[in-house]
This record gives sequence, structure tokens and C-alpha cells, in this order.
Amino acid sequence: MLKSLKPMYLLLLISIVLLLSACGSNEKTSTKGTNKEDVVVNIGVQGKTGILPYAREHKYFEKAFEKVGVKVKWNEFASGPPHFEALASGRLDFGAVGGTPLIAGQAANIDFKAIAVTSDGKKGNSIVIPKGSSIKDIKDLKNKKIGVAKGSSAYNFLYMAIDRAGLTDKDIEIIQLQPDEARPALDNGSIDAWSIWEPYATTAVFQTGAKVLVSGEDLNINAPSFLIARSKFTEENPDLTVLFLKTYEEVRKYFTSHVDEVSKDIAESQKVDEEIIQSVLEKSDNILSPTTEEFAKAHQEQADFLYSVGGIDKKLQVSKVIDNQYVDKALKEEK
Repeated sequence: MLKSLKPMYLLLLISIVLLLSACGSNEKTSTKGTNKEDVVVNIGVQGKTGILPYAREHKYFEKAFEKVGVKVKWNEFASGPPHFEALASGRLDFGAVGGTPLIAGQAANIDFKAIAVTSDGKKGNSIVIPKGSSIKDIKDLKNKKIGVAKGSSAYNFLYMAIDRAGLTDKDIEIIQLQPDEARPALDNGSIDAWSIWEPYATTAVFQTGAKVLVSGEDLNINAPSFLIARSKFTEENPDLTVLFLKTYEEVRKYFTSHVDEVSKDIAESQKVDEEIIQSVLEKSDNILSPTTEEFAKAHQEQADFLYSVGGIDKKLQVSKVIDNQYVDKALKEEK
């Protein structure tokens, strides 16, 4: 059964490898030995409601890095996989992604490190069905069209969910859609279900009466999300890497302890119902943690699953890309 998932996963891997090959020759010049004022920190951001989008809106990182004479540039992405294309070409230094793009990036030999865990991932991914849908169970997804962004954490979640229901990719029709494309498709009936991460799932539920068919929490799928960094940058700028993490933690603490204020702020800036934002934030599990044994085990299980279905062509040891030294130092200095 698992082998039938192989073709689509291989397409994902091949596309990443080709992009890496195309971008590899464009890597930025080393910053080692240059003045700090010559350094620009490139930070990736996706979505509108998370910690990094909030930090960008309020210029937390600009203020922190300005003190050491370093500029900040933001790079917006629709999902996790494009972060790794930018890492490969030296256009990105830091970002926040789910575990599946991390695994694909490691399989494609992209030089990066997972420098911290930001979520255990249980509440992050869901399969959403439209209001009035006849789908009641995962097994009912058979012969249905399901929208999902390939290579995202929601992509792997979908495959793990259908596998538990005894289905394969031959039993469903996967429609490759980014979030801004998938939501209209769900609303107009072009797709029967949508595998997606927050805040998109909650927004669909509030705005259209859509329902969550199943979540990672329902299936007890622990799929950590990570902060990632370009290895060359961290090696040449360990102090800036620690500063990035300390700033992230500063934002996270405020973000999680002022939910009402933050919800109102985001709702006004994004012109979204405040109740939606507050619901998303209240069930978020935003953390900043080293990759503990528990998180490493969960991430390894994700990689092993991908290997078992042919999504990656080699068995990975995920510990090779995990580097806790910077977050350990950042959290110690924050105390």
C-alpha cells in the first residue's frame, strides 16, 4: 500500500533537487571578516498571524539588529518548500517551517540547520471539508478531490491520515494548490476537502461554516515545526544567530501573554474578524525550545515515513541537521 504513494513524493524531491542545482551557483559572498554594517539578515515569513509576521509588523528584529549595525530584509513565502530554494541560493538566512519541508531539504542536501522548535505540531494541520459535505470519515475521502500545497507539512499530514484509514494516493485525487488558491476552490466546490495548516483551517470554519474532518491532535501526530538557518551564516555569525533567537523569544513571550491585544492588532491590520484571530492564537502552541529527544524522535518518524513511501530516496538521520547550541545560549541569556 505504501509504495503506491511513491510517484508524487518523488516528483516533490526531484523538483527541489533541480531547484537546488539551478540556484547553487548564486550563493552569496561570505560575510566572514566583513564589518557588521555590511551584513544583511534575510528572514523568511509566511502567513499573516504568526510570530514572525507580527514581529515584522512591529519591527522587533529591525530594532534589535540595528543596535549592532545590521540591517534586516524580509522575504515572503506562501509555504515552507520555497524557503529551501532561497536557502540553497544564499538569499535567506532564517525562516520558520514545518517538518516536511525540513526533511525534503535535508534529502536534497541543502546546507541548513534546524536551530529551534517552535511547535509540537499536533494542532497545526487539519483536513477541512466544506459546509454540508457528505464526508464523515477519512475513509470517505476515497475518490474525492483534495487540495494541498505539495511539500508542506499539510502534505505529509494528508498522506499519514489516509494511510491510517487504509487509503493510498490512488484512492484520492490530489490538487496542488497554495492556500490562497485552495480556499476559493473549497468554497466553490472545485475540491471536496483541503489539507491545510493554521490559521487557514480556523478561518474557513468561522467564515464559511466549514468543518474540521480530522486534525493532527485527533490522530496524535506529533509533527514539530522549526526555525531554520543557513549553515554558512550561523558559522560566520554565531552572535547574530543568538540575537535572532533572543528576539524571537522576546516576541513570542509578548505574543502569547497578550492574546487579546495581539488578536485585536492583527485583526485590524489584516481586516479579519477578531474572533477568528483570537481562536487561532488561543489554540496555538507557540514555544521556543531546543530539539529535545521527544521532538527529534517525532521528526525522525516523519522522515522514516517519507522514506517508507518513496518520498525520499535515502534513509535520513535527522540529527545531522539539528543544532541546539544557539537556542541553548539564547534561552540561557534570556533568564
